[in-house]
Amino acid sequence: MKELREKAGLGAEEAAFRLGVAHSTIRNWESGKTEPSLGVTKISELLLLYKCSFEELKQAVRESKTKFGG
Repeated sequence: MKELREKAGLGAEEAAFRLGVAHSTIRNWESGKTEPSLGVTKISELLLLYKCSFEELKQAVRESKTKFGG
């Protein structure tokens, strides 16, 4: 997920602020500790913010979990 965020040109703090979540939430997603558990509206915001499709987001979540053993 970190790659998607960085590709969108966002820092973790900015992404957290714009999504209304804690910075630690972004870190947990990126380290594979947790998956985004957002409502439909917030998931839509995440997709727009990260400039990715839902499939790209699902793949990034899978990769984060695999990469970091989450």
